Amino acid sequence: MLYLIIEKNEFLFALFITFSLVTDILDGLIARVFNMQTQIGAKLDSWADTGTYILAFLAIYLFKWNEIKTHWFILFLFFLLWILSYAFVIIKFKGLIGLHTYFFKITGYLQGAFIVCLFLFDFYAWLFYLSLSAGILACIEEIIIISLLKTPANNVKGLYWVLRKKS
Repeated sequence: MLYLIIEKNEFLFALFITFSLVTDILDGLIARVFNMQTQIGAKLDSWADTGTYILAFLAIYLFKWNEIKTHWFILFLFFLLWILSYAFVIIKFKGLIGLHTYFFKITGYLQGAFIVCLFLFDFYAWLFYLSLSAGILACIEEIIIISLLKTPANNVKGLYWVLRKKS
């Protein structure tokens, strides 16, 4: 997908990122249904999600900035919190962990839908704000969870479960 961005092939990029997002959903579903979840799989999924986010941000900036630029602040705020959550977990645990909270899964579906709609159809402001607002809240939840964890953990579900486990 990076090659398609460099080559400024927006159409093929749109198809490939759509395929990537759909297969990411299927991968997680298959792992859960067939009880094939592993710690290495959670870490690999986190790395793949990170790569997809980076490429999506880059493509939005290069291909769709005219549609987004008047709404830049919420995108910037989400991006800042997203980077902060990654920096925090890397500093605290010396690497990525796969929290895979329910909130971030919902956010991923919303943001994936936004990205697909943006590149294949049109810019929908309501979906943009919904997906980024959910993303901001999910990042805040992850930062709180990371601050509460004493050791790295995968698949923690959410803040409620972390707090329940502490008591």
